[in-house]
Amino acid sequence: MKKKTFYIIRHGQTDLNLRGIVQGRGVNSPLNENGLKQASAFYEAYKDIPFDKVYTSTLLRTHQTVDKFIQLGIPTEQLIGLDEISWGVYEGKEQDETIMSGFAKVVESWRSNDLDLAIELGESPNQVVQRQKEAFEYMLQKEEEDTVLVCMHGRALRILMCHLTDVSVNLMDDFPHTNTSLYVLEYEDGKYKIIDYYNTKHLEGL
Repeated sequence: MKKKTFYIIRHGQTDLNLRGIVQGRGVNSPLNENGLKQASAFYEAYKDIPFDKVYTSTLLRTHQTVDKFIQLGIPTEQLIGLDEISWGVYEGKEQDETIMSGFAKVVESWRSNDLDLAIELGESPNQVVQRQKEAFEYMLQKEEEDTVLVCMHGRALRILMCHLTDVSVNLMDDFPHTNTSLYVLEYEDGKYKIIDYYNTKHLEGL
Protein backbone atom coordinates (compact mmCIF):
# COMPACT_ATOMS: atom_id res chain seq x y z
CA MET A 1 0.00 0.00 0.00
CA LYS A 2 1.34 3.43 -0.91
CA LYS A 3 2.10 6.16 1.58
CA LYS A 4 -0.75 8.16 3.13
CA THR A 5 -0.57 11.36 5.14
CA PHE A 6 -3.13 12.09 7.86
CA TYR A 7 -3.63 15.61 9.25
CA ILE A 8 -5.50 14.98 12.51
CA ILE A 9 -6.98 17.89 14.47
CA ARG A 10 -9.15 18.36 17.49
CA HIS A 11 -12.32 20.42 16.99
CA GLY A 12 -12.53 24.13 17.85
CA GLN A 13 -13.71 25.47 21.19
CA THR A 14 -17.33 25.17 22.33
CA ASP A 15 -19.05 27.06 25.15
CA LEU A 16 -19.16 23.80 27.08
CA ASN A 17 -15.35 23.50 26.79
CA LEU A 18 -15.12 27.01 28.16
CA ARG A 19 -17.53 26.34 31.05
CA GLY A 20 -15.94 23.01 31.99
CA ILE A 21 -19.03 20.97 31.14
CA VAL A 22 -18.42 17.35 30.19
CA GLN A 23 -19.21 16.80 26.50
CA GLY A 24 -18.27 13.35 25.33
CA ARG A 25 -19.99 11.47 22.59
CA GLY A 26 -23.56 12.15 23.69
CA VAL A 27 -23.43 15.97 23.79
CA ASN A 28 -23.67 17.68 20.40
CA SER A 29 -22.65 21.27 21.09
CA PRO A 30 -21.72 23.85 18.41
CA LEU A 31 -18.50 25.88 18.24
CA ASN A 32 -18.51 29.23 20.03
CA GLU A 33 -17.15 32.46 18.53
CA ASN A 34 -13.61 31.63 19.61
CA GLY A 35 -13.94 28.11 18.17
CA LEU A 36 -15.00 29.55 14.80
CA LYS A 37 -11.94 31.85 14.88
CA GLN A 38 -9.70 28.86 15.62
CA ALA A 39 -11.29 26.97 12.71
CA SER A 40 -10.69 29.94 10.39
CA ALA A 41 -7.07 30.26 11.55
CA PHE A 42 -6.50 26.57 10.87
CA TYR A 43 -8.09 26.92 7.44
CA GLU A 44 -5.90 29.91 6.52
CA ALA A 45 -2.78 27.99 7.54
CA TYR A 46 -3.63 24.72 5.73
CA LYS A 47 -5.97 25.64 2.85
CA ASP A 48 -3.21 25.01 0.29
CA ILE A 49 -2.65 21.39 1.36
CA PRO A 50 -4.18 19.24 -1.42
CA PHE A 51 -6.53 17.19 0.76
CA ASP A 52 -8.23 14.34 -1.09
CA LYS A 53 -10.82 13.74 1.62
CA VAL A 54 -12.11 15.20 4.89
CA TYR A 55 -13.27 12.83 7.64
CA THR A 56 -15.14 14.00 10.74
CA SER A 57 -16.91 12.42 13.67
CA THR A 58 -20.71 12.43 13.63
CA LEU A 59 -20.77 15.46 15.96
CA LEU A 60 -21.48 19.04 14.88
CA ARG A 61 -18.35 20.56 16.46
CA THR A 62 -16.07 18.60 14.13
CA HIS A 63 -18.10 19.43 10.99
CA GLN A 64 -18.05 23.14 11.83
CA THR A 65 -14.28 23.09 12.43
CA VAL A 66 -13.50 21.88 8.89
CA ASP A 67 -16.50 23.45 7.14
CA LYS A 68 -14.36 25.82 5.04
CA PHE A 69 -12.49 22.82 3.59
CA ILE A 70 -15.78 21.08 2.85
CA GLN A 71 -16.99 24.27 1.10
CA LEU A 72 -14.00 23.96 -1.27
CA GLY A 73 -15.72 20.84 -2.58
CA ILE A 74 -13.40 18.32 -0.94
CA PRO A 75 -15.33 15.06 -0.45
CA THR A 76 -16.27 14.45 3.17
CA GLU A 77 -17.47 11.54 5.26
CA GLN A 78 -18.58 11.05 8.88
CA LEU A 79 -17.31 8.02 10.79
CA ILE A 80 -18.63 7.01 14.21
CA GLY A 81 -15.16 5.62 14.89
CA LEU A 82 -13.97 9.24 15.17
CA ASP A 83 -16.55 10.20 17.84
CA GLU A 84 -15.40 11.26 21.30
CA ILE A 85 -15.33 8.70 24.11
CA SER A 86 -18.65 8.41 25.90
CA TRP A 87 -18.37 9.79 29.44
CA GLY A 88 -21.66 8.11 30.37
CA VAL A 89 -23.47 9.60 33.36
CA TYR A 90 -21.04 12.55 33.49
CA GLU A 91 -22.06 13.95 30.11
CA GLY A 92 -23.67 17.38 30.12
CA LYS A 93 -22.71 17.96 33.76
CA GLU A 94 -20.50 20.68 35.18
CA GLN A 95 -17.14 19.47 36.45
CA ASP A 96 -17.81 19.98 40.15
CA GLU A 97 -15.67 18.42 42.89
CA THR A 98 -17.50 15.08 42.78
CA ILE A 99 -17.11 14.70 39.03
CA MET A 100 -13.51 15.98 39.09
CA SER A 101 -12.61 13.43 41.73
CA GLY A 102 -14.43 10.68 39.80
CA PHE A 103 -12.55 11.66 36.64
CA ALA A 104 -9.23 11.68 38.48
CA LYS A 105 -9.84 8.15 39.77
CA VAL A 106 -10.79 6.85 36.33
CA VAL A 107 -7.82 8.51 34.60
CA GLU A 108 -5.50 7.14 37.31
CA SER A 109 -6.93 3.64 36.74
CA TRP A 110 -6.38 4.01 32.99
CA ARG A 111 -2.81 5.10 33.69
CA SER A 112 -2.44 1.89 35.71
CA ASN A 113 -3.50 -0.04 32.61
CA ASP A 114 -7.12 -0.75 33.61
CA LEU A 115 -8.26 0.04 30.06
CA ASP A 116 -11.54 -1.88 30.25
CA LEU A 117 -12.80 0.51 32.95
CA ALA A 118 -15.60 2.87 31.88
CA ILE A 119 -17.61 5.53 33.68
CA GLU A 120 -21.14 4.22 34.28
CA LEU A 121 -23.00 3.98 30.94
CA GLY A 122 -19.86 5.21 29.18
CA GLU A 123 -17.06 3.67 27.12
CA SER A 124 -13.71 2.22 28.09
CA PRO A 125 -10.51 3.16 26.24
CA ASN A 126 -10.39 -0.35 24.77
CA GLN A 127 -13.88 0.09 23.30
CA VAL A 128 -12.78 3.38 21.73
CA VAL A 129 -9.64 1.71 20.32
CA GLN A 130 -11.83 -0.91 18.64
CA ARG A 131 -14.01 1.57 16.76
CA GLN A 132 -11.02 3.79 15.91
CA LYS A 133 -9.17 0.82 14.40
CA GLU A 134 -12.18 0.05 12.24
CA ALA A 135 -12.33 3.69 11.09
CA PHE A 136 -8.65 3.83 10.17
CA GLU A 137 -8.74 0.46 8.41
CA TYR A 138 -11.63 1.83 6.35
CA MET A 139 -9.62 4.97 5.48
CA LEU A 140 -6.56 2.94 4.53
CA GLN A 141 -8.61 1.00 1.99
CA LYS A 142 -9.28 4.21 0.04
CA GLU A 143 -6.24 4.04 -2.21
CA GLU A 144 -7.12 7.21 -4.12
CA GLU A 145 -6.90 9.27 -0.91
CA ASP A 146 -3.24 10.17 -0.33
CA THR A 147 -3.67 13.22 1.90
CA VAL A 148 -6.48 13.19 4.42
CA LEU A 149 -7.82 15.69 6.96
CA VAL A 150 -9.38 14.14 10.07
CA CYS A 151 -11.27 16.20 12.66
CA MET A 152 -12.07 14.52 15.98
CA HIS A 153 -12.02 15.00 19.77
CA GLY A 154 -9.57 15.45 22.62
CA ARG A 155 -9.67 12.24 24.65
CA ALA A 156 -10.27 10.16 21.52
CA LEU A 157 -7.25 11.83 19.88
CA ARG A 158 -5.02 10.90 22.82
CA ILE A 159 -6.14 7.28 22.63
CA LEU A 160 -5.67 7.24 18.85
CA MET A 161 -2.12 8.59 18.97
CA CYS A 162 -1.13 5.74 21.28
CA HIS A 163 -2.33 2.74 19.33
CA LEU A 164 -1.42 4.15 15.90
CA THR A 165 2.17 4.71 17.00
CA ASP A 166 2.57 1.52 19.07
CA VAL A 167 2.56 3.38 22.40
CA SER A 168 0.68 1.66 25.22
CA VAL A 169 -2.79 3.23 25.54
CA ASN A 170 -2.29 3.74 29.29
CA LEU A 171 0.15 6.56 28.33
CA MET A 172 -2.57 8.54 26.51
CA ASP A 173 -2.17 11.60 28.75
CA ASP A 174 1.39 12.04 27.47
CA PHE A 175 -0.09 13.37 24.20
CA PRO A 176 -1.10 17.03 24.66
CA HIS A 177 -4.08 18.56 22.87
CA THR A 178 -5.92 21.85 22.70
CA ASN A 179 -8.71 23.04 20.42
CA THR A 180 -7.62 22.73 16.73
CA SER A 181 -4.16 21.43 17.66
CA LEU A 182 -2.68 19.33 14.85
CA TYR A 183 -0.81 16.05 14.59
CA VAL A 184 0.45 14.92 11.17
CA LEU A 185 1.10 11.21 10.66
CA GLU A 186 2.54 9.34 7.71
CA TYR A 187 1.45 5.78 7.06
CA GLU A 188 3.78 3.54 5.09
CA ASP A 189 4.63 -0.18 5.15
CA GLY A 190 2.05 -0.87 7.86
CA LYS A 191 3.45 1.77 10.26
CA TYR A 192 2.36 5.24 11.36
CA LYS A 193 4.98 7.87 12.11
CA ILE A 194 4.33 11.30 13.65
CA ILE A 195 5.94 13.94 11.44
CA ASP A 196 4.37 16.99 13.11
CA TYR A 197 3.67 16.79 16.85
CA TYR A 198 1.07 19.01 18.55
CA ASN A 199 1.33 21.93 16.15
CA THR A 200 -0.54 25.05 17.34
CA LYS A 201 1.30 27.71 15.27
CA HIS A 202 -1.92 28.76 13.53
CA LEU A 203 -3.33 29.83 16.92
CA GLU A 204 -0.54 32.29 17.74
CA GLY A 205 -2.35 35.40 16.47
CA LEU A 206 -5.62 34.71 18.35
